[in-house]
Amino acid sequence: MKKRQLGNSDLFVSEVGLGCMSLGTNEAEALRILDAAFAEGINFLDTADLYHYGLNEEIVGKAIRDRRADIVLATKVGNRWTEEKNGWFWDPSKAYIKEEVKESLRRLGTDYIDLYQLHGGTIEDNIEETIAAFDELQKEGVIRYYGISSIRPNVIREYVKRSNIVSILMEYSILNRRPEELFPLLKEHHVSVIARGPVAKGLLTNHNVGKLENAREKGYLSYRYEELERTLQIVQTAAPNRPLEEIAVQYCLHDSVVASIIPGASSIEQLRANANAGQAAPLTAQEYEHIQNTTKQDLYELHR
Repeated sequence: MKKRQLGNSDLFVSEVGLGCMSLGTNEAEALRILDAAFAEGINFLDTADLYHYGLNEEIVGKAIRDRRADIVLATKVGNRWTEEKNGWFWDPSKAYIKEEVKESLRRLGTDYIDLYQLHGGTIEDNIEETIAAFDELQKEGVIRYYGISSIRPNVIREYVKRSNIVSILMEYSILNRRPEELFPLLKEHHVSVIARGPVAKGLLTNHNVGKLENAREKGYLSYRYEELERTLQIVQTAAPNRPLEEIAVQYCLHDSVVASIIPGASSIEQLRANANAGQAAPLTAQEYEHIQNTTKQDLYELHR
């Protein structure tokens, strides 16, 4: 598995990482999937304190216990859950971030986090206070680097301008090309993209019949069902001899601003399919341009 530098950090992450949210709550099965990921050469794991109210971090912590030095570990903070664990609310305050990081460290069984990410954010937040919390944690050695997980361009631009983030985690796929609007800015500031959802909830795979049926009534993002079906056909014609998931993954990895994609996996079979797609030959310029010219780049109008 090839690796790429994350922003201007000294972290090198596998081109295919693992989004751990979909691992589920069956610890034994989750650990098997994580072991399979390590066997495929995946060294980058992304979790969050919110996933199953901390249980996901605990499972990840058990999986990396004997290989911590080989893993680039990312987690997130900002969604504060209730004591009853029946909901959560947004809290990007310095006090909460500096207290909650201790809980993440405990659950993960480690004394440092490689990449600590703000799990959301709005332009109304006290951004300076939030940045100060991450900067202090970095100086204390509790975290090595920090980033944000966001789909809001106005928030992203503020953090790029005012902080030392090394990455933005955002949804990015052939069916959601909106992040490409921000690529020039991120390259200029040496900030990497971590791409979630590269296969668009299974739509960009060759096993997408059920997913397409689910989209018949509601569509997908801004795609109507008929438009979605036609777009998938067009994408497949760009590289007819490649599996659809391979095209999808290699499209996301084509631009160097993307350091890693983090598809989820609820089975070892899914995990291996993602890893294989990531290790396939890159798209040719002709294949990439065909997709660029025949699919739409919706901008972030709904999130500005």
